[in-house]
Amino acid sequence: MENLLSQFLERGRIMMKFADLINQNVEELAALDSLDAGKLFSLGKTIDIPGAAETIRYYAGAADKIHGEVLKMSRPLHGYTLLEPIGVVGHIIPWNFPSTMFSLKVSPCLAAGCTMIVKPAEQTPLSALYYAHLAKLAGIPDGVLNVVNGYGPTAGAAISSHMDIDKVSFTGSGEVGREVMKAAAASNLKPVSLELGGKSPIIIFDDADLDMASELALMGILFNKGEVCVATSRLYIQEGIYDELVKKLVEKAKAWAVGDPFNPEVRQGPQVDKRQFEKILSYIEQGKKEGATLLTGGNRVGNTGYYIEPTIFADTKEDMQIVKEEIFGPVLALMKFKTTEEAIQRANNTKYGLAAVVVTNNLNVANTVSRSVRAGSVWINCYLAIDNDCPFGGYKMSGFGKDFGMDAVHKYLQVKAVVTPLHNSPWL
Repeated sequence: MENLLSQFLERGRIMMKFADLINQNVEELAALDSLDAGKLFSLGKTIDIPGAAETIRYYAGAADKIHGEVLKMSRPLHGYTLLEPIGVVGHIIPWNFPSTMFSLKVSPCLAAGCTMIVKPAEQTPLSALYYAHLAKLAGIPDGVLNVVNGYGPTAGAAISSHMDIDKVSFTGSGEVGREVMKAAAASNLKPVSLELGGKSPIIIFDDADLDMASELALMGILFNKGEVCVATSRLYIQEGIYDELVKKLVEKAKAWAVGDPFNPEVRQGPQVDKRQFEKILSYIEQGKKEGATLLTGGNRVGNTGYYIEPTIFADTKEDMQIVKEEIFGPVLALMKFKTTEEAIQRANNTKYGLAAVVVTNNLNVANTVSRSVRAGSVWINCYLAIDNDCPFGGYKMSGFGKDFGMDAVHKYLQVKAVVTPLHNSPWL
């Protein structure tokens, strides 16, 4: 028992050292993510990389707190449960937040005592390799944390179908998520957790502070150049403030600085690659063809690089592609509503359910909407309020399974029941 306890404590200590090494290499890691993904270097240094280290520290503290429970049996039996590592885990992570995704998948998995294979997106392979290097320096034993770069149809498919991998955690598109589930089912029936796409609504009511509301609305679609699973790309504005708020949005969008992600004055870098760049522009053209009114943006910025202007459409409808489909770029669709009931109905009119934002000063409205919108996260008067202790995951076709919080650790554990008979016990 003493040896087992020391293993848990040592696991936590090694994870703490891993986090310290990340903090010591912030500049290098942030630069790699900027080069690979076009992410803002300034935010990488202040948010993404320090945040990755803090996630590892959070789960380091959980490593020695994983336990089962003693059961109250109805017969003369003594029963208890054990929480055991599920085994070898395959993590397939996306390109939009390479460091954040690496840490939020790897950290709870390490705390649970699992070994793992991490396949970064082919667009962003570099920081994962650097993290693996730091993990080795921290003392994580060889074979525990393995990074395998490759393409989805080859490396990703191999992980999903491998008979000796016991669990797959995938973050990415719904289309690929289906293929992961099929491969898992056809191989060894390994459990799968999926964090998939979103088409998140932001609902702004008449009583909202317009300056705050306009900032939240733009941050919700322009942060990380719109390449965010919880981007609030559907904006519902109550009719009493519609005209004034739209005017503010357009003014601020036109002043939004797009350019070199290493420039600290820039607020939006390039899209991740040519394919994503062209996909976004094609959606913008489709929005025009379907009759939406382009209020600002819609064009490439400059002649080199994959930069796109912040783009806002008005006069959009729920059956338009730019309203129905995840664009994963800086494209916002505006719609007007009258009543709370209408806003709820239209917000739920989507196959996705990852997140939603409600902007109001009315507590009753906030409570009603937050309990009525089918989404895994609802943020009231804020955006991207993600925390290590707060479970994150989707409803409907946005997937299942939670990241962050202790829920994430339990994804990588399985429950074993142990029962022994009780003879001549004076009580049960």
